[in-house]
Amino acid sequence: MSSQIIRSRIVPLTDEKRINVFIVDDSLFSRSRSKSVELLARVFDHVKHRYDRGFRMLTLGWSDGNTFLPLAFSLLSSEKESNRLCGMNDSIDKRTNGYRLRKEAIHKSTDVLLDLLKSARAYMVPASYLLFDSWFAFPAVIRKIREQKLHTICMLKSMPKVYYDYQGQKLNLNKLYANIRKKRGRAKILASVTVGIGQLEGGEQVSAKIVFVRDRRTKKKWLALLTTDTELPDEEVVRIYGKRWSIEVFFKMSKSYLKLAKEFQGRSYDSMVASTAIVFIRYIMLSLESRNGEDLRTIGQLFYICCDELKDISLTEALQKLLTLLERFLGERLQLAEQEIRRLIDYLIGNLPSFFKERLAICCCES
Repeated sequence: MSSQIIRSRIVPLTDEKRINVFIVDDSLFSRSRSKSVELLARVFDHVKHRYDRGFRMLTLGWSDGNTFLPLAFSLLSSEKESNRLCGMNDSIDKRTNGYRLRKEAIHKSTDVLLDLLKSARAYMVPASYLLFDSWFAFPAVIRKIREQKLHTICMLKSMPKVYYDYQGQKLNLNKLYANIRKKRGRAKILASVTVGIGQLEGGEQVSAKIVFVRDRRTKKKWLALLTTDTELPDEEVVRIYGKRWSIEVFFKMSKSYLKLAKEFQGRSYDSMVASTAIVFIRYIMLSLESRNGEDLRTIGQLFYICCDELKDISLTEALQKLLTLLERFLGERLQLAEQEIRRLIDYLIGNLPSFFKERLAICCCES
């Protein structure tokens, strides 16, 4: 449903050069008071920084910078059996889609991420980049995404055992920042460098650009963004990554206003998946309605008729209207005499470039 809305309703509203992106992130699907829910597990809550009962709701979405639409999701239990509080229902037929979803729930999150991405691209959803936070920013994951012919833009986390190839050396993120030249002054973008992050299965070397940005929250720290599109300017890397915030808004809206994981309490894994899908569909309807209310192009041919009318107004006519409004304002609001108003108008015209004086000469004489 999302792919049809994107291709038939959203894409025609934007220019072909506009950058559309995939966004992936996870959020806690809380079942803190449950005890007998199928595949219930102890999962880590990144917000509260502690373990809680529930699932990790891994979500893949699409955005053009204005509209966000969820594409696919998976309620992940835990890869470790020791963290699972309840097991799988043994009566489920292994040939059904429900069994496939249950098996997917106990897989590694990075593997599920790649499966969601493949399913979205199979529906021909247009996107140039995949955006995600530092929780998935590992070179092995980035290489697998590159194998799907898709570029990545992600936030990096300083990890001592994750290395990048730079000038024949393997350096972690902190050492890499210390070895490169930074810009002087109070520049927002401190530095950028091209590094290697390993090889694809065919032996092709994967290069990536790391952009170091000043952290506004602290004076001495920095943030690092990575992209596999090494030709992308540094400012564009930062701008495009800013679109990732729309998935955070989506999580907030789904939980606070659409009552995700609150309006329905069931013990079956299928019922939780169905309830989540219904909430996502309601969000898609609201998102599409919001776009129709904000984007003037959704009013059809009338938009282009209005544009044509606006284009017919010449520069000379626009300047004449401005001077007429100024003259009316000075006379009605400031109550200036006609001679004073004429003196102000002549002074304004006299200080304009000759290009405008020639076009306003006739207008001034007539008025």
